[in-house]
Amino acid sequence: MGAQELLLVRHGESSANVAASAAEAEGAEVIDAPLRDADVPLTDAGAEQAGAVGKWLRSLSDDEFPDSVWCSPYLRAAETARIAAASQRLQLPVNADERLRDRELGILDALTTVGVEARWPSEAARRRRLGKFYYRPPGGESWADVALRLRSVLADLDRREPNARVLLVSHDAVISLVRYICEGLSEQEVLRLAKSTPILNASITRLVRPGGTGRWSVALYNSVDHLQESGARVTAHAGNRDVQPR
Repeated sequence: MGAQELLLVRHGESSANVAASAAEAEGAEVIDAPLRDADVPLTDAGAEQAGAVGKWLRSLSDDEFPDSVWCSPYLRAAETARIAAASQRLQLPVNADERLRDRELGILDALTTVGVEARWPSEAARRRRLGKFYYRPPGGESWADVALRLRSVLADLDRREPNARVLLVSHDAVISLVRYICEGLSEQEVLRLAKSTPILNASITRLVRPGGTGRWSVALYNSVDHLQESGARVTAHAGNRDVQPR
């Protein structure tokens, strides 16, 4: 018997999100993001989005309120979790776990789609052929690699949080892959989901499993109603959506 509810929250908008979107729009090869990925902070808009998540948490009844928070240790996710968990009527312990970090991009780190094509054409061709799920850049991870570490963290979560409701603050690829694992999706299904529905900053996805056993189901996906109600900006900053092998 394990956790019975997961509240999945993507981190608020980060400075690297803004830099990556600008670089892609300009056709630049390199993203102007000098910090290492683990140290990228929230923008002012991202902090406001995290505050809106906290306001949403305060609106929940006692039988809907999470028992704990697990988050990626990367600063943008940790800041989102800290802001959201602050000033709640019940204390929310925050557990940082490196297995919830964003996907490692290896030699493709800080490169746009144009940059990968220009500087690593053989890798661009290999990525197109294999698709996002199985393509592993040198020094980086495939989605399958991320799924492997997520399986272990979800098993630990079940062991440590029986019958609990857990708020999990992480990254867009991680949220897609938690759904892949929990719902038993196929490669094709999770890639179609990633391509058709970019996960928005500070969005909320709710997975439920009454009794803490059996297959999970989706009760809410990629919702930003709480942002709109609070007047916070809604931002997407999706990664490369050309994910299917071809």
